[in-house]
Amino acid sequence: MTALQQPARAEGPSRPPVRVPFPVVDEVARHCLQEEEPETVHIEVHLPGRLDEKRLRTAFAQALGRHPRILMREAPGRWYRRRYEWELTAEPDVEVVSFPAPGRNALRDARTRALTQAPPLTLSPPIRLEVVQRSGPVEGSEATDAVGERGGRGKARTAAPEPLGTVLFLTINHTALDGPACLRVLATAAEIYGGRDNSPAAAPVRTQEAPPPPEETPSNWSPPARVAPGTPEPSPSSRGNGMLVTELPLPHRPKGSPYTVNDQLMVTTALTIAHWNREHGDRPRPLRITMPVDDRPRDATMPIGNGTRLVEVPFTPAESAAHAPADMPALLHRTATRTRALKSLPRPQLGHGAALLTAPVVPVAWRAAVTRGLRRAAAPWTSTTLLSNIGRIPYALDFGADAGRAHAVWFSAPARMPRGLTVTTASTAGRLHLALRWSRTLLGHGDGARLRDLFEHYLHATEVTE
Repeated sequence: MTALQQPARAEGPSRPPVRVPFPVVDEVARHCLQEEEPETVHIEVHLPGRLDEKRLRTAFAQALGRHPRILMREAPGRWYRRRYEWELTAEPDVEVVSFPAPGRNALRDARTRALTQAPPLTLSPPIRLEVVQRSGPVEGSEATDAVGERGGRGKARTAAPEPLGTVLFLTINHTALDGPACLRVLATAAEIYGGRDNSPAAAPVRTQEAPPPPEETPSNWSPPARVAPGTPEPSPSSRGNGMLVTELPLPHRPKGSPYTVNDQLMVTTALTIAHWNREHGDRPRPLRITMPVDDRPRDATMPIGNGTRLVEVPFTPAESAAHAPADMPALLHRTATRTRALKSLPRPQLGHGAALLTAPVVPVAWRAAVTRGLRRAAAPWTSTTLLSNIGRIPYALDFGADAGRAHAVWFSAPARMPRGLTVTTASTAGRLHLALRWSRTLLGHGDGARLRDLFEHYLHATEVTE
């Protein structure tokens, strides 16, 4: 029995559903739902071969059974209840897996649905898996960009034909679950389907160091820079976010460097946004970049739910200004020191204020109204953007001889205002997979393409030789 395999849950039909109170992260997200910009997480997995519909449905259903915490729906309740509750179900309420009709726009349409249509919280489980069988060239769109780009810096990017294959679109309601937890379930399904071990690869060994001393950083009491508005498309055709995905080389770093690829991505994000804001006439201001930290194991014991905690990495205007190549090592070192210190600090997922705000001392409807009001009032102090680096995908996602193993995996996180832009990265098969996702009230597709080019430029600039 491999690490992914667990006995199926035995639960009698007469047993009443188990109820679990919403954790802090789920409750705050539930309070702040918006129809215009659904809080979805999108995972996109590219396979070289084809999947059998019946076998995949069976494998995914069994995977859900091995991770029963994912089989949940929001329990109904009266207005004066003190908590929202999840109701755990014995079986799915809906068919999770679907196979949209193939066609020229099937990839674009599935990606758009992932950004605009959240799986309902009232049906178990709050996820959706769409399987797109590719039969021709990939296409760009307002909401998405062509996948599988290989053009280097400065080269024009055009939609290009790719080999036939399959793309899995896993759409998650972020009020209930996050990307790493659902990737865990998908890895289980891959193992059941293909019969091959999809246990997680060993995490890289890092030297444990004492937390560095605190340093002078911009005050959290001063509003950080916002992403400057671009040129949104007039009258967007649908609600939700726009998104662009692309593939880049993993950045090089000298052997034994004290900084990680995550630190390079953090610096790249800061320099990209600072450059974008200068182009649009914004005065230099401190940046704060939210970074999710996930300490959960990736094996079968991984807790399913929203399991990351959020920290904010600050950058002064001088740090995010244009740099000579000789200045880059010092900036990377400072960033590494800063991120290590933030990761080492014990802190509730959303901070102490959120834990206090969700204490069940008054009806949840009253807390919802207060939370929404505070969120609007605190908008100027919200971080500039969010960088979610999934890192190296720990699972092979190997679906067997016919479908093969994943050669590209993209994630994207919600990009509601006031941030309006999120950057999500993951690496598979030695390549970096970047997703830029934005609010359609802030940016348009041309703006996304410009931000991608800036990101690629500054990512290359972090490849210093010390």
